[in-house]
Amino acid sequence: MRDFLPADVRRREYVIDVVKEVYERYGFEPLETPAVENIETLLGKYGEEGNQLIFKILKRGEHERTGQADLALRYDLTVPLARVVAQYQNELPKFFKRYQIQPVWRADRPARGRFREFYQCDVDVLGSRSMVVEAEICTAASEVLTKLGFDDFAIDRREAEGEGDERQRHEEDRVADHHRPWLAIEAGRRPEGEEAERGNDRPTAEEILATGINDTENTQARRARGLLGPQ
Repeated sequence: MRDFLPADVRRREYVIDVVKEVYERYGFEPLETPAVENIETLLGKYGEEGNQLIFKILKRGEHERTGQADLALRYDLTVPLARVVAQYQNELPKFFKRYQIQPVWRADRPARGRFREFYQCDVDVLGSRSMVVEAEICTAASEVLTKLGFDDFAIDRREAEGEGDERQRHEEDRVADHHRPWLAIEAGRRPEGEEAERGNDRPTAEEILATGINDTENTQARRARGLLGPQ
């Protein structure tokens, strides 16, 4: 755990302000969820190792001595997003673009440079698998990093593993970064070897955007047209 002195807080607030400005310009809406979730919501979502890294909150009152937990601190921002989608599915738009910047907690013995409490920044689009959406996320994330002064980073698009059953696939359709191809951005790293060769065959973000915007028959492209940022 760490204390943050005024200079540290100001630096963090500057970074968050840059992220917010860019993502909101691309049409992403802010979302916040409680630090505490029902433990049933979190358990089983991260595998056996992940379950052991969840900060559990013991039951209060007469149940305290049992050592049983009914609440926990959130481990990441993805599972809370899935809960929000399930809980407010009649209130959220079917095509929902959200960003979330909040702290998360890991009950770990962190190695150098890692911490039990840290901030995560998530950006997701629900209700579409369109490559226009993928390209938009790439473009927005790239602009954030560029505005923050990074000039040596790679955007790596990889296929998520596993298909799951029909119910799971339906749920993953709603939470875009589970089943669809997902994006990892790693500062200071460029694709190498086979990864670089595969990347040479992929269309650029600009090509994908141009294809989607010009294709008037593509429903997702039409839907995204008004949400895309500067081109």
